[in-house]
Amino acid sequence: MTVAVETGLWQLDATASTVGVQHRTMWGLVNVKGTFGALGGTGEVRPDGSAVGTLTFEVASLDTGNAKRDTHLRGADFFDADHHPRITFAARSAELRDGDQVHVVGQLTVRGISRPLSLTARLTDSDATGLTLDTEFSVDRDQFGMGWNQLGMIRGRTTVTATLRFTRATA
Repeated sequence: MTVAVETGLWQLDATASTVGVQHRTMWGLVNVKGTFGALGGTGEVRPDGSAVGTLTFEVASLDTGNAKRDTHLRGADFFDADHHPRITFAARSAELRDGDQVHVVGQLTVRGISRPLSLTARLTDSDATGLTLDTEFSVDRDQFGMGWNQLGMIRGRTTVTATLRFTRATA
């Protein structure tokens, strides 16, 4: 069954959305998880059914449950929040395929470095007033200038999970 999504402008509902990261550290023994508390975004569903949009995450809002670690992650070794306060994902195209699968092609910008990113999201809820997308994908933090790795403790890719709730934008 293919789900139709209403055309027009959409606004991210930050109170009903979550973006999290997780990464294995300590030589793969510890799984560190965090969430971004300050999110924003807009999108447009075009008459042909395709969509474009932008999401932003405030780096200073990252919370892993450990204040010392959060300060380090926000610092120059990782996200460098003083110079690059936001992470941005610009969706250049999003197309509903195979029922509830949304193929998204865009550009992820972290620390002022932009890289292409394609991912698949799942449309989990859609009606005239709102829609929800779920996705999980991984990124190589080295591609964004976050190569800090004391004693080889941090390896592999970072997993990003997101549940994004969009509502109709008000005029």
